[in-house]
Amino acid sequence: FQLQASGGGLVQPGGSLRLSCEVSGGGSLGNVYGIGWFRQAPGKEREGISCITKNPGETKYAASVKGRFTISKDNAKNTVYLQMNNLKLEDSALYFCAAMPSRYITSYHLNPGAYSIWGQGTLVTVSS
Repeated sequence: FQLQASGGGLVQPGGSLRLSCEVSGGGSLGNVYGIGWFRQAPGKEREGISCITKNPGETKYAASVKGRFTISKDNAKNTVYLQMNNLKLEDSALYFCAAMPSRYITSYHLNPGAYSIWGQGTLVTVSS
C-alpha cells in the first residue's frame, strides 16, 4: 500500500490547484479508514488540513482552509483529491497525503498521529 501525491506547483494568490493522492502498490482506498492531507511550511509544524473517511465519506477541514479547499475521492481510480481555491501566500508548503488505517474519533482526524502511511510531498508555492 503506497500513496503518491501530485499536482503541486506555482500559482498566484487567488489561484487554484488540485492535488491528487493515488493509492498504489496493490492497495485500495477500501483498505484504510481515511485519507488525510497535511502540509508543512519551512520552520513550522506539520498541519492537518483535511481528511475524508471511507464510509460514509465524512469530511473534515482545518479552520485555515475551510470554505476554500474541498476534499473528494474517486474509489474507481483509488484517488483522493484536494481542490484548493482562492490560494493565499500562507498556503505555500509541502503537501502530504497519508492513510488512516483505523477508525478514530472525529476530533482526532487531523492529527498526524492517526496516520501511519505517508506519501512523498508535493510542493505548493503561492507567489505573485
